[in-house]
Amino acid sequence: MHQLTIIGLGAGDFEQLPIGVYRKLKQAKKICVRTKEHAVLDELANEGIQFESFDAMYEKHEDFLPVYEEIVETLLKYIESEDVIYAVPGHPLMAEMTVQLLIEAEKKGQVQLKIEGGQSFLDAVFGALRIDPIDGFELVNGTTFSIHQVNMYKHLLIAQVYDQFSASEVKLTLLEKYHPDYPIKIVTAAGSKDEMIRTVPLHELDHVAEINNLTTVYVPPVKDKKDALREWSTFREIIKTLRSPDGGCPWDRAQTHESLKRYMLEEVHEFLQAIDEQDDEHMIEELGDVLLQVFMQAQIAEDDGYWNLEDILAGVAGKMIRRHPHVFSDVQVESVEDVNANWEKIKKKEHQNDDHAEPLLKGEYRATSSLQTSYNYQRRAAKVGFEWPNIDGVWEKVAEEWQEFRQEIENGTQETRLDEFGDVLFTLVNLARVYKISAEDAMLHANAKFAKRFGYVEQQVIAGRKDFKDYSLEELDKFWQDAKQ
Repeated sequence: MHQLTIIGLGAGDFEQLPIGVYRKLKQAKKICVRTKEHAVLDELANEGIQFESFDAMYEKHEDFLPVYEEIVETLLKYIESEDVIYAVPGHPLMAEMTVQLLIEAEKKGQVQLKIEGGQSFLDAVFGALRIDPIDGFELVNGTTFSIHQVNMYKHLLIAQVYDQFSASEVKLTLLEKYHPDYPIKIVTAAGSKDEMIRTVPLHELDHVAEINNLTTVYVPPVKDKKDALREWSTFREIIKTLRSPDGGCPWDRAQTHESLKRYMLEEVHEFLQAIDEQDDEHMIEELGDVLLQVFMQAQIAEDDGYWNLEDILAGVAGKMIRRHPHVFSDVQVESVEDVNANWEKIKKKEHQNDDHAEPLLKGEYRATSSLQTSYNYQRRAAKVGFEWPNIDGVWEKVAEEWQEFRQEIENGTQETRLDEFGDVLFTLVNLARVYKISAEDAMLHANAKFAKRFGYVEQQVIAGRKDFKDYSLEELDKFWQDAKQ
């Protein structure tokens, strides 16, 4: 096995090529380059230095990875018989997939690598833009990056933007966070005599003619919070400011976990209503209000020194990974029932106590909803076999509890009536559970339906005789029936 030396050609032109790299290239017997599209190689060719380009491989494949894999296979074949220098643009360890694949091959003992020289294109870009990377920057691949990885308060450099199509994809991704007129810079051939920097609004990124393999897109940090409303850290900072003792809001500072309980319940109910109405704009607004409650609760805990938003994220993310081994591990499932069975098994194991078993119903109580608590209790009991063998038993229980309630209405006390009516509701929730109906959602739907129909009755009363007492029950019922149509 012979030596494979990887050399970086830098990001600029021939004048910026280090003298040591130049001498190695002059003395080399076998030189391969990933692409001949580099200013340095034109000068080297003029001096009589010969090299083999892998550009033709790009024409053979539709995706980049097969190209890079073929380049690596070719290089490994060459070093069976002779030493080879492999020259790449920029620095070998900066955004160079072929080098990463060669490093993996080295780990397997397939090649001996020597990596040398080459100025990174970042050096030239930083110089061209006059920015200090100590402020924080992100370098992403324009062909693969996700907007969810971008921090709008940092310098953002996007490489691999080599034509109008890739520029269009980058633009569409950035528009998920940045507004269309946000100013960006297009840097081409940074550090060379052909260096060019243009400032354009984001929406014009793919309309610029001069985009090539030497292009880097620069998105400057956001300075105004109003330009970063889609950034999670912006919202978190807003909540922190609202609770700040210096200049914050007195109402927000006064809130506690307990005082916000009713608001959380209200916002969740309003979101559920938006779902029922299939109103996307309303859903966005109401789910935002739910999110506000989550961030407020987390900020209160952080202010008190107990826990913070990261603890919430770590807890729920870890739980999702643990309870989905069929997604994040090698467990096999065949159906939704298998998933549910695994979930309960894992959940039970997580909550096991070495000293004594926890009560089955622990953790199922919901202070904000007696209907949900009832559902949770009966679901938990059913999972361990405390369940009617068939649906007939449930219906019979409903009839039995209803009859007992009617008897208490005739002969019982207020306390016994309350007790029996609770039994009626409890059995109705169980009936809903068996038929996969959410009692909570059903009650929300019934309330909303009543409010809508009664609102119509009220409108008719106001439009007519102005007062409810001026109408008979039959007349009001007529309005009600009209509202149902």
